[in-house]
Amino acid sequence: MHLHYIDLSIIFLYLIATVFIGHYVSHRASRDLKSYFLGGNSLPWYYLGISNASGMFDIAGTMLLVYWLSVYGLKSVWLPWVWPVFNQVFLMVYLSVWLRRSNVMTGAEWIKTRFGGGKGANLSHIIVVVFALVSVIGFLAYGFKGIGKFAVAFLPPLITNSETLLRFPQINANLYALILMAITTFYVVKGGMFSVVITEVIQYGILTISSIAIGIIAMTQISPDALTAVIPHGWKDIFFGWGLDLDWSTVKADSATKVAAFNDWIKNDGYSMFGFFFIMMLFKGIFVSAAGPAPNYDMQRVLSTKSPREAAKMSSLVSIVLNPPRYFMIAGLTVLALVHFDSLYKSSIVKPDFETILPQVLATYVPIGLLGFLMAGLLAAFMSNFAATVNAAPAYIVNDIYKQYINPNADAKKYVKMSYIASVVVVVVGITFGFFVESINNVVLWIVSALWGGYTASNVLKWYWWRFNGYGYFWGMVTGIVTALLLPLLTSLNLLPFLNDWPLHNNPNMNAFPIILLCSLFGCILATYLTKPEDDEVLKKFYSTIRPWGFWGPVRKMVLLDNPEFKKNTNFGRDMFNIVIGIIGQIILMALPIYIVIREKTAIIVCVIVLAAIAITMKKTWYDTLED
Repeated sequence: MHLHYIDLSIIFLYLIATVFIGHYVSHRASRDLKSYFLGGNSLPWYYLGISNASGMFDIAGTMLLVYWLSVYGLKSVWLPWVWPVFNQVFLMVYLSVWLRRSNVMTGAEWIKTRFGGGKGANLSHIIVVVFALVSVIGFLAYGFKGIGKFAVAFLPPLITNSETLLRFPQINANLYALILMAITTFYVVKGGMFSVVITEVIQYGILTISSIAIGIIAMTQISPDALTAVIPHGWKDIFFGWGLDLDWSTVKADSATKVAAFNDWIKNDGYSMFGFFFIMMLFKGIFVSAAGPAPNYDMQRVLSTKSPREAAKMSSLVSIVLNPPRYFMIAGLTVLALVHFDSLYKSSIVKPDFETILPQVLATYVPIGLLGFLMAGLLAAFMSNFAATVNAAPAYIVNDIYKQYINPNADAKKYVKMSYIASVVVVVVGITFGFFVESINNVVLWIVSALWGGYTASNVLKWYWWRFNGYGYFWGMVTGIVTALLLPLLTSLNLLPFLNDWPLHNNPNMNAFPIILLCSLFGCILATYLTKPEDDEVLKKFYSTIRPWGFWGPVRKMVLLDNPEFKKNTNFGRDMFNIVIGIIGQIILMALPIYIVIREKTAIIVCVIVLAAIAITMKKTWYDTLED
């Protein structure tokens, strides 16, 4: 299954173009750190929004979503809550505005605005840098695994020695991942945020055209009746009960291998008790979303905007431009895969790997020429996500470690050169971890369930509780991260067998989240009450600048003594209302493209009507109320 030379030529030209763009804009990025990491806060919000969406449109995630939709049907639109995708709604409604008002360069630097410059603040600053680097390395390993699986399905093998391949079956996938990561690293290192945003806007255009093409191919080749014949009852239902109630063994006249594999995947994923899993995702998602963005490329886009108002608009654009084309592609790939399962898996029918279905479908059903364009689009998806991740990490190394503690008086060019070195080091470490990863799904679940569990408690309390201090933040993060790192190890050694079985079978990462959250929360509260509150001036400056709602009564009284005209933030009720209808709108943006591809007319009409009502409402309750 290799590409025609026409398709290879299109891909080659695309890769050359991205390297050229990165080199061309590098002179603008190399002025200083602000230009390199934030684009000098001069980029329009809609460019940053499209760039952010493009960075989230990654190959590894797309392969995982195709797997989920194929196995779980329309109920799979809820599964991305495990990340949680609705954090973009929290950002849109109020958190992007709060974050951008700080006017800093990184999440670690933001800590200084909340906790000042004492020992507790310095410890908090350091732990955020550590968390940022650990999470970035995890995402790089995730991307490494995804792009390798994708590339090896199309491109000729670099190693053909049968003995070597028998001992190291992943060698070709890893080599292709190395090559593509090296190309992307070059233009990111040279061009910084300018290069990332410009190339990602172009890549988004390619991705959108590619997605529409795949959806149309599926609609023209597969009839609704053909799909209905190969899916179980309930596959097209977006709603669910306490259990999943999706039994693939009820499908008649279909592949026995597919039926057995799909039922096994549902069992092994641990999603059979779907109602309970949904509650766990919602519980976790609300806490993680209320904590604000993790210190990665998402936060860098918010900090790169021109103003708090533009930061909110940028975050709102992400779901609008990301979900419709992405799910149009995912639906098209899924429909083709389900109807033609046996023919796609002739070579691996004994043990199908649905994480490779995306390249299998493309190679089989997309014509020459268009396949090259689609491949370029999907490579663009990988490069967007990888580039955004790589661009975020060096900001913490250079701005928050090198500049803060090692060489605070260096000139701007020196810091930019150090950023080049830091980028390369982060990529090398991420790739190293990628060699040891077995499954895309496993990496995703560890990052979003375990690692972010350690991040959540400290970062929720920092926004909403005045008494919370730097020591509480530090020890909350430390206990959370250590617990997140230890639990998978202890589980693998069978020292905590209950995590594999209770309450969600075969889902230790989700089972571990409440434990990690409670441990982290205990560290937060204990350390906070064992130490003094932050300085009054630090608290007053933060509260009057960021203007959060929450438990800030004592600080508000102090601010009012200095400025009697100060008005507190009374938007909590309005913000919660906007979050609820925003989440509903986001789910519809994910489901509507699927309904279009599978041609469910009634569902399409209902989705359009509800979406229009939400848009009109949020124009009045959110957009018209935005302020800096």
